[in-house]
Amino acid sequence: MERRRIGRSGLSVAPLAFGGNVLGWTADEPTSFRLLDAFVEAGFNLIDTADSYSSWVEGHRGGESESILGRWLTARGRRDDVVLATKVGMEMPGVGQGLSGRHIEESIAASLVRLQTDHVDLYQSHVDDPGTPLEETLSTYARLVSNGSVRAIGASNFTAERLAASLAASEEHGWPRYESVQPKYNLLDREVFEGPLERMCESAGIGVLTHSSLAKGYLSGKYRTAADFTNSPRGAQVQRVLSDRRRRVLATVEEVAHRLEFPPASVAIAWITGRPTVTAAIASATSVSQLQELMDGATIRLDAASRKELDAAEVPSVP
Repeated sequence: MERRRIGRSGLSVAPLAFGGNVLGWTADEPTSFRLLDAFVEAGFNLIDTADSYSSWVEGHRGGESESILGRWLTARGRRDDVVLATKVGMEMPGVGQGLSGRHIEESIAASLVRLQTDHVDLYQSHVDDPGTPLEETLSTYARLVSNGSVRAIGASNFTAERLAASLAASEEHGWPRYESVQPKYNLLDREVFEGPLERMCESAGIGVLTHSSLAKGYLSGKYRTAADFTNSPRGAQVQRVLSDRRRRVLATVEEVAHRLEFPPASVAIAWITGRPTVTAAIASATSVSQLQELMDGATIRLDAASRKELDAAEVPSVP
């Protein structure tokens, strides 16, 4: 299995990351174990979650995904076989949010308990926190790296400007820098990454782990009728942003997929992982068959004509 380095962290990962948002939400614990088993047995190793998963579900308080993942790691004895990534900063009901030093330190302690491990390989700022000085956040991360709780740090949903400021602060003070960034990126959502953020990641050697890689499942072709939207927990979210433009992009994905004899989801993942600046695409599945399509996508290479056709389906407006 191909391995790609995450920045200068020393971590190497396969080009597909398992998105842990489904664990304990749309995938119950037995299903979650089957998915994680299949993922690692196929040679993939990056599992991405967050402390806040799945706080949006009625009756949940966050930490459900980390807890299931921790039980799987212990039950299977696979801790050394995975690169474990989690995030901090989104609201945890009754606990708090943001990137203050105190919140980060309390959150990593709680995450380690849920994950049943003594360290996280990649600890990520889930979202920017303009209300907390970068120096406070980064100096806290430096302590966590120093004491062995965290191997490397990353950022999610940061602008190019804020990422640049963070890198400058780390360099000035000799602190660990963000070695990865998680932008929203897929065939329908290209403006956030393509442009200044991508150029910065390329020049600074920052790893790129794309989230929303299938546009909430839309690029898999699973949403075609009104009933499809009501049958999925994410259906309503997708329906709200449905447009002729999105349908045109999906039609192109399906045309390429038909010609290459691959499922649309495989083609959508292959398009992302084939971009030279991308380290891995994060995507989730709720069945082993869905997961297989994602894993296939991370191992195929699109021919130049197919890639050009997909690129032309939606030309982003980027600086």
